[in-house]
Amino acid sequence: MGPYEVYAIKYATLARTAAENFIGGDPHDTSMWLDYYVWLARNAARTVVIDTGFSASAGRRRKRECLRPPVEGLKLLGVDAGEVRDVIITHLHYDHVGNFDQFPQATFHLQDLEMSYATGRHMSVGHFAYAYEVEEVVGMVRRVYQGRVTFHDGDAEIAPGLTVHHVGGHTLGLQSVRVWTRFGWIVLAFDASHCYANMEEGRPLPIVVDVAKMADGWRKLRALASAPQHVVPGHDPLVMQRYRAPRPDLEGVAARLDDEPLSDR
Repeated sequence: MGPYEVYAIKYATLARTAAENFIGGDPHDTSMWLDYYVWLARNAARTVVIDTGFSASAGRRRKRECLRPPVEGLKLLGVDAGEVRDVIITHLHYDHVGNFDQFPQATFHLQDLEMSYATGRHMSVGHFAYAYEVEEVVGMVRRVYQGRVTFHDGDAEIAPGLTVHHVGGHTLGLQSVRVWTRFGWIVLAFDASHCYANMEEGRPLPIVVDVAKMADGWRKLRALASAPQHVVPGHDPLVMQRYRAPRPDLEGVAARLDDEPLSDR
């Protein structure tokens, strides 16, 4: 089992308030930002993309500032979306499954519970349905009929050194990803913890199905990582500050996560 290189690739950003990022946050605090990433894990044997970002059309409707198309960000690291064979979809929210059609050779890895949730009774309630794009969910259903979705029921190995772990909370079928690297196991939390502060300070995100399961997920993710600092949140701009860019021209665009976090930033 060769260790993986792991990257976060920033493709969009959004100004938020604390009330949007934390239950009980101050609605007058407008100093919070979220970044949007696609993720890459690769070694000599395999290239795996994790999540595919939001589409241009969904971004326009939702007034999100797109800095570069996600597939263009991957291309900066030498990855051609048309050749990728494995894509992990952590959940089916619009900012994690848009652009899936730009991966024509890929098998998509998804939790059983997430497909059930995204096509089930909860989607008649606006609070739960808001973050889903109907056509993207339908598109993934079509991929099921094409034999291009591999479903997982809980924790599962995608490849040696790369596993998915059901955490729930944010959605019923959210999964996080554990990756073996030269520094041991790192855990990509995704929307189990949008920001470092969600998990580190015990302040849940308001977009949540089950707060208790979200908190249980934090404990699980810490246990899966080789060290607490190797749990990486899904949307925090600090990711770009705490990890080095893979090369100078990608400063602020991509961060290499199979490295020790920078303690001085």
